[in-house]
Amino acid sequence: MSSLTYDLTLAGLSVGSAAALTGIGLVVTYRATGVLNFAHGAIAMVCAYVLRESVVEWGWPLWLGAVATLLVLAPGIGVVLERLVFRPLSVLGGDPAQTLVASIGVFVLLVGGAALVWGQGARDDAPELVSADPWGQLTVALLLAVGVGVVIRWTRFGRELRAVVDDRQLAVLGGIDADRVAAAGWAFGSFTAGLTGVLLAPYVRLDPYGLPLLVMEVVAVAVAARMRSLSLAVLVALGVAVGQSQLTRLHPTGWGGQLLQAVGANLFVVALLVAALVLPGIGTRDALPRSATARVPTPPGAWIVAVVLFLLPLGFAGSDLHTSVQVPALGVILLSLVVVTGRGGQISLGQAAYAGLGALFTALLAAGRFPGLPRLPELAALSVAVALVAPLGLLTGWPAIGRHGLALALATFAVGVGVSRFVFAQPYATSGLSLDRPAGFDGDRAYYVLELALLAAALLATHALRRGRTGRALAAMRDHEAGASAAGVRVPSLKLLAFVSGAALAALGGGMLGMGQRAFDPGAYDPVRGLLWFAAVVVLGADSTLGALAAAALLVGLDAGARGGVAAALIGVLAVLVGRFPGGPYEALRAAGQQLRPRRGARLTAVGTRARARLRPPAARAAPHIAHIGPRPSRATAVPRPTAEAAALPPPAVPLLAARRLHARYDGFTALDGVDLEVRPGRVTAVVGPNGAGKSTLFHCLAGTLRPARGQVVFGGRDITRLPDHARTRLGIARTFQQLAVFPSLTVTENVRVGAEQGRLADPGAVERALRLAGLDGPVRALPAAGLPTGTLRRVELARALAGGPRVLLLDEPAAGLDTVEVAALARLLDALAADGTALLVVEHDLDLVAGIADVVHVMTAGRIVASGPPRQVLDSLEAAAGP
Repeated sequence: MSSLTYDLTLAGLSVGSAAALTGIGLVVTYRATGVLNFAHGAIAMVCAYVLRESVVEWGWPLWLGAVATLLVLAPGIGVVLERLVFRPLSVLGGDPAQTLVASIGVFVLLVGGAALVWGQGARDDAPELVSADPWGQLTVALLLAVGVGVVIRWTRFGRELRAVVDDRQLAVLGGIDADRVAAAGWAFGSFTAGLTGVLLAPYVRLDPYGLPLLVMEVVAVAVAARMRSLSLAVLVALGVAVGQSQLTRLHPTGWGGQLLQAVGANLFVVALLVAALVLPGIGTRDALPRSATARVPTPPGAWIVAVVLFLLPLGFAGSDLHTSVQVPALGVILLSLVVVTGRGGQISLGQAAYAGLGALFTALLAAGRFPGLPRLPELAALSVAVALVAPLGLLTGWPAIGRHGLALALATFAVGVGVSRFVFAQPYATSGLSLDRPAGFDGDRAYYVLELALLAAALLATHALRRGRTGRALAAMRDHEAGASAAGVRVPSLKLLAFVSGAALAALGGGMLGMGQRAFDPGAYDPVRGLLWFAAVVVLGADSTLGALAAAALLVGLDAGARGGVAAALIGVLAVLVGRFPGGPYEALRAAGQQLRPRRGARLTAVGTRARARLRPPAARAAPHIAHIGPRPSRATAVPRPTAEAAALPPPAVPLLAARRLHARYDGFTALDGVDLEVRPGRVTAVVGPNGAGKSTLFHCLAGTLRPARGQVVFGGRDITRLPDHARTRLGIARTFQQLAVFPSLTVTENVRVGAEQGRLADPGAVERALRLAGLDGPVRALPAAGLPTGTLRRVELARALAGGPRVLLLDEPAAGLDTVEVAALARLLDALAADGTALLVVEHDLDLVAGIADVVHVMTAGRIVASGPPRQVLDSLEAAAGP
């Protein structure tokens, strides 16, 4: 037994060494660039193929092929990727959404390219670079880990690397060549990927899909190390690998035994699920490209062309018609990504799992093998399968509530890999399954007609999620999640709706695809295909239903009409270039056409311009949005109170919103230290102080985006400390943001309507009143929010907050980015709101604005309120304390 344990440990150390190399490369690349390289496994696969090609096919000596592959090709791939793909993205702003999609695009491109060059068949003659003795591989991994750790911790390059990761722009200003650091990080990461590939290739099946996915499964070791600790990544890799090897001695019987064997054989997948779903998320920034402009409706002519093209296969016969059967089914699957990604703004790399479950459940139900349910006809089986799979969307929807960006990408990918390994690849679930078509639709032409009907139903469902209140709420969540929540949108519930709806559509499409192929094929729902589908939808327009249909036709048509891998390579190229056209090729072509279109409008000459300026009345020469507002009066006469008696009344005894002994800490730093604050109806309360004083923390505690460590937030006598921000909005607490929180894909009116639909009051006239009050009731109301000037967007955000009928309005630096005339208009508006009985809290650096509008001013320093009182008294004391 001890000999067996020793042998299994050695085998585990061999696998763990390769996994450790993967972890080291991913951690170094992430620390140098902030990018989780999803293409790491694809680079490993390409290097393994090249080494085999050079040694087996060309007859090179092993040492020469290894040098060329590991010291030239692998680092060269990293440098090329950094220079041509990721450096342009960093110059454009380093949007994590685009870098993630580009990384997936590189994966898809390399996989497709490998399938084109070397075919899709597996090879088992890869040369052995290091002997099967695990000590050599373990020594390589440990030496690399120690060497990299020393470089990062003790050398100048390591200090530069840490500086670039912390703040690239600041590092550049400090004289650091960030491009050189990033290139070195990518080169080393690609070197470790290549080393991993050539070490693993002799012991696994070398094919374009299997090896990249195998390497991606061990990304768990880097995630468990929080993408920072090399030593922890190595320990996790060795521990999981040895544990997986030891579990192979177990040979339980029965259904449970087969599942246990599957777990033992896929312990890295279990580790990935735990790391992605249980451990705290990493990379919490937004994961998807946000709409920079309002989406232009698809021209009716494009839909006519699409309908004609989808009807053409009815005239086909033979293999052409049989191939075309796949297109509507895949189109429905890709529509699920439009719902989750395009409508909901959530990344989902696991839709292939739901499509496969739809096909599997349909087959089980039609065969009478689904536990607890009788045998059903095929169409009924498909319907029940959709109903059963839809709730499983919570597997990815629930993590999406608290995870964003890279963390959500890993969670959805982990779910897809887990379902593939523990369900689709296991005989207890799929052995002996067959799947037939519904009665009356056995022929390809008849079945294609049925598919078109189901596709039409899926299109209607997808269209319904874009229209009305739900559609606006989804668009708001996609464009600015924090802003949507502040407007009253129940973001967690909406995310679950998106994922459940997406799972249902994917299951429908997967069942259709299985019936079209007359079998359940696990390979059709492989996680690599899920990455391909995601990339195809994103690059062809994530929010475009027509783009999803085009992607389905493209993927099926290219792979059927050309050598396998052409579609993946093309989609990969488009995904790599996603930073150039985040809205998809259609939007890029439309924008280019508008720029090239000659402008034929008449232009005034210099004399005409001067004449028009003299003829226009003075009021018309003012900015349109403030034309009706005169010069800003003093606070005493800005807006009269409703009556003299009301003005003479003392402030209410009970404040509407109050903070009671709030405490908050960040990483050992005290941001709030026992703060008390009251906001009263009909009064403007201002909070001022230097940067770092705790103003923003106090604001977020009141708004509900941050929960204090101790203390209470009380609204109308009710403790609301634990209520989230959207629940507070529905109670009557609205807020604005220091950084603009508008929804660029919606028009001005739609932005305001979101606030009216999700706020405290359901008032049909609220939208018009808010637009009129903010001076937005002119032609600007029909314009998309994208591209409007800052002053107008400030008023859009304020109008959206007012449309919900708030009793308390929290304003975070509302004058930021406004000119003096716009500040004057803002002051009059806030005076009017206070006169109407609204309680206002303003956090502002513009002391002149504070002096003009505030009834009481609180001064914060070091997390405490150190002075309070009338504005002139407090501000004068501040000026006196500052000295000459």
